[in-house]
Amino acid sequence: MKISITTKLFLAVLATAVLAVVAMGAASRWNFERGFVGYLNEQGVERLDAVLPNAVAAYRQHGSWEFLREGPGPWFEIMRPAPSASGERFEPGRTPPPVSDLTGAMLRIALLDINRQVIAGFREVRRGATERAVSVDGKTVGWVVMNPFQSVSEAGDQRFQQNQARASWVIGSLCVLLAAGIAWWIARVLLAPVKRVAGATHRLAAGDYESRVAVSSNDEVGQLARDFNSLAHTLQRNEQMRREFMADVSHELRTPLGVLHGELEAMEDGVRRLDAQAVRSLQHEVGMLNKLVTDLYDLSLADVGALAYRKADVDLRELIEASVDAFRERLASAGLRLELDLPAQPLVAFADERRMQQLFSNLVLNTCRYTDAGGVLRIAAREQGEGIAIDLMDSAPGVEAAQLPRLFERFFRGEGSRNRASGGAGLGLSICRSIVEAHGGTIEAKASPLGGVWVAVRLPRA
Repeated sequence: MKISITTKLFLAVLATAVLAVVAMGAASRWNFERGFVGYLNEQGVERLDAVLPNAVAAYRQHGSWEFLREGPGPWFEIMRPAPSASGERFEPGRTPPPVSDLTGAMLRIALLDINRQVIAGFREVRRGATERAVSVDGKTVGWVVMNPFQSVSEAGDQRFQQNQARASWVIGSLCVLLAAGIAWWIARVLLAPVKRVAGATHRLAAGDYESRVAVSSNDEVGQLARDFNSLAHTLQRNEQMRREFMADVSHELRTPLGVLHGELEAMEDGVRRLDAQAVRSLQHEVGMLNKLVTDLYDLSLADVGALAYRKADVDLRELIEASVDAFRERLASAGLRLELDLPAQPLVAFADERRMQQLFSNLVLNTCRYTDAGGVLRIAAREQGEGIAIDLMDSAPGVEAAQLPRLFERFFRGEGSRNRASGGAGLGLSICRSIVEAHGGTIEAKASPLGGVWVAVRLPRA
């Protein structure tokens, strides 16, 4: 049988409250009985001490205890309370009796002779009774004893005890009802957000990534709901990126493969001759495929932290110059002017020379692909605090401000079309970000003052 968390919490809180009420009731009853019986015995001892002087005076007056055998009257005189502090004597019906008489202590007092035989008073003297010796002229002539109270019932106060028990039961019942109400409120109200999160989690596990939970508080449950919403948003975004990634990869692979397939069919059918130009066309498409597969492989290694780096102290100024020299002819053919602003002193960083070369080449190649003819590429490098700042700025066209942070996403390109003639597969800047982050640096895309894109790279110095 499956029990819900609401029922479990309700039963747990209710059971705890019931156990607490029962334990407190039992402890209160035990403490009351012990305390009340102790109080009765204390009153009895006080009454016994008050009777002792009367018994001494009566024995001295009569010379023996024989006068007590004639009837109960003399014994009642001995048991009569002593005068109060004001000198007033107890008179039945006129003055209130002492507390010890109200508790019934006087009825438990007995007088024993020298042979410990009961002369008057309580007839059943038990072992453990409190006793006081009656001494006349230094000679013990008897004892006054009081049998202690063993329970409340023996004191004749059962009505008081029953009233206390009845009040305890009423209070305990009210406490249990109150605990049941609080347990129900906790189970139904406080657990409602948790149940909503549980239901949304079930829907999320079934593939509903748009599932969200309403946040209704700022406590731990509210934080749980906010964390769930953040998790659902992340999973939804990852799923969307996965689908886009699969679509982009299939698109980028299908295009060169389609060109290769068409070229080979044309050669097979004799439509196109197998000459040097045809081989160069095929080689170009194979090179595009090889570049795409290599970039994907590098990105997959970067995702698992397995991209190899062999770091050493390298001069970034020399690497930038080498990368620029390799692209001077291409920049010139694209109609782009190059401006270099490099310091005279070396810019030494602890980095992988090959990966740094790949970084700068990808950044320069990105400008060659997307900058309009007649534009300019400005590259500046300098020391900045504890790091090295490298800035690449190009001219128009620019990228919308909302799209700048997405430039480093895989397969993303600033223009809306997917025309391969305008650029590559959109993996170059993603690889650049992986390389920079692996070296403990940062890379950021901003609007260029020249009208294009400003890529700011910050690397730590050696």
